[in-house]
Amino acid sequence: MAGKRDMQRLLYDLYSKKMMVVCLRYAPTSFEAEDMMQEGFVKVFANIQNFKRDCPLEFWVRRIMINTALKQLRQKSLMTVSHETEEAGNIASADVNLTGYSMDELLGMIQSLAPRYRMVFNLYAIEGYNHKEIGEMLGISEGTSKSQYSRARVILQGMLERQDKIYQEHVISQ
Repeated sequence: MAGKRDMQRLLYDLYSKKMMVVCLRYAPTSFEAEDMMQEGFVKVFANIQNFKRDCPLEFWVRRIMINTALKQLRQKSLMTVSHETEEAGNIASADVNLTGYSMDELLGMIQSLAPRYRMVFNLYAIEGYNHKEIGEMLGISEGTSKSQYSRARVILQGMLERQDKIYQEHVISQ
């Protein structure tokens, strides 16, 4: 809070790896994720005096990273939002088994989602926001948030099924 560079470095070292993972989930490339994270930490240092200690510091930093990522994506027009009329209930919601996949494989699958699906998926499934909050953050309806989340799940499920099939074919051929 006093603006000491050594303390800023300590804070950065403490949270940079975790925040890079957060930014990677939102960014289409690792280069853009690094940019998001750097801008996010600049905001953290500029606003640390506003931290009220009503939540863990890591949660506060994470929220800044998420908001920074969403702002950058909006500015770069990477987050084109469509107002889908498809009902979320019409899309299958099968449970997804992620056992056996590395973090890099899962991250790659999430990054390959269309930006609007990636945003909603990350905010709901990983960050824990509800669809009403997501709608407010992204300027979409709650129903659109539910629909886009369900669609993202179906797409990810398809990716996982294709990966499983490739793995099984590889095992059988050996």
